[in-house]
Amino acid sequence: MKLGTTAVVLGGSAAGLCAAGALAPYFNQVLVLERDELPADAEHRRGVPQSKHPHFLLNSGRRAIGELFPGFEDELVAAGGLHLMPSMDAAYLDGKGWSARKRSAMTMIYSSRVLIERVLRDKVRGLSNVAIREGVSVSGLSSRDGAVTGVHFTTSTGDEHVDADFVVDAMGRGSSVSGWLAAAGWPTLETLTLDAKVTYTSRWYELPAQRPPSWWWQHLVIMPTREKGEHPAEHEFLVNLFPIEGNRVIACMGSWGHAMPRTDDTFVESARRVRAPLFAAAMDRCTPTSEVHLTRSTGNVWRRYDRWATPPTGLAFVGDSICAFNPFYAQGISSASLSALLLREHLAGADRLDATFFSRFLAAQRKLLGVPWRLAMARDQGYACAVGTEKPPEWRRRLLAAVSDPAFSFIVGAAREDPVIDAHFAKVFNLDESLGDMLGNPGVLARLVRHGIRAALGRRRVPYGFDPNAEPPATDYSSATATESVR
Repeated sequence: MKLGTTAVVLGGSAAGLCAAGALAPYFNQVLVLERDELPADAEHRRGVPQSKHPHFLLNSGRRAIGELFPGFEDELVAAGGLHLMPSMDAAYLDGKGWSARKRSAMTMIYSSRVLIERVLRDKVRGLSNVAIREGVSVSGLSSRDGAVTGVHFTTSTGDEHVDADFVVDAMGRGSSVSGWLAAAGWPTLETLTLDAKVTYTSRWYELPAQRPPSWWWQHLVIMPTREKGEHPAEHEFLVNLFPIEGNRVIACMGSWGHAMPRTDDTFVESARRVRAPLFAAAMDRCTPTSEVHLTRSTGNVWRRYDRWATPPTGLAFVGDSICAFNPFYAQGISSASLSALLLREHLAGADRLDATFFSRFLAAQRKLLGVPWRLAMARDQGYACAVGTEKPPEWRRRLLAAVSDPAFSFIVGAAREDPVIDAHFAKVFNLDESLGDMLGNPGVLARLVRHGIRAALGRRRVPYGFDPNAEPPATDYSSATATESVR
């Protein structure tokens, strides 16, 4: 059933494209307004500077996109995306050393952000009632009697206006919509913030035509040290050599509160000081294909439209325009696509687009966004450098700082040993289950206690802590836990 004549999406990035897919069945026409000129292929563009950094597509996000656009995953893989099992295909350094390889419950699709968006654009362009207008600058909204009724925008030929039955803000962190609403008489918006001063820097490389025999891994991850005392700042970096399509990798280093290298030379110098020499050694065997790209716009921001007593009708929000996360946690595209899928579900059950519809959608979206938001807070609130409305009292910050990293590593270690914990942890990582639900599960708690006792008695079944100065071990330890059943 059609719910209106025209829907307008502000922004043609991943969030906006997913929103267009959600709206298409319920409106005669969907118009996507995008500031950039969109490339035909998988190329960077000015409006998405973060495309130059690694992007995980979490399982919940890839399923949501697949529901909005059937065949998306197959087309992404056909275009070069890599379907991998991180526990088998990634060399992972946490704590004192490398983790062991073994099969697990989690698989992922690896690709560049630009390829994800190119495949999404191809899917959207296949929808007969969706049009994308490029080179458009949105300048405001029109409203009447508590409802958003249209969009003002500027093109190369002048100012234009389009009437709309439904508008979706997908303009990202820099969205001006809250300001336009305030100017039109809506209340000042409550905004939750926490900026842990994360900075990350990346450079693209082409892999050698022949990988060295010791490179069984495709993804290289080095977690920050938890050791106290003197050490190079680079030991506190989160490091990735992230595989993407076209026999390429993105070398990325990031940190909470540290200055990061900005030039090609300083990038290479810093890479030689991270706490495992394999990162720099692997870069030396690869050919750089880009300059260094640095990003600082990484704070967590939640615009609480759901707390307005009377939110505007005719307007919804997806992606960073409503809730933006520290990119380290890889929640952005998945949260945006889940919001778009949630919107489609609400549209499918609607008779009319009245105030009740929008209040119910915002309430459901609040519950959805709360899961990744709490995960981000659980770590970022522990950093002394963090600022924002959600900065906790000092006693609580110190407690989080002391507990969060060891707790995370304990759960990761338990997941290596126990397939039930592994399955639940995979769900938490992929936003399919909240951390609270996992830790509130009596069966999971019992297994965590059992793991703690076994570890204290030295009865681990899967070894860990392999020498970080050596090559990560290629041995498959899956058989060590193969007799354990998953329930």
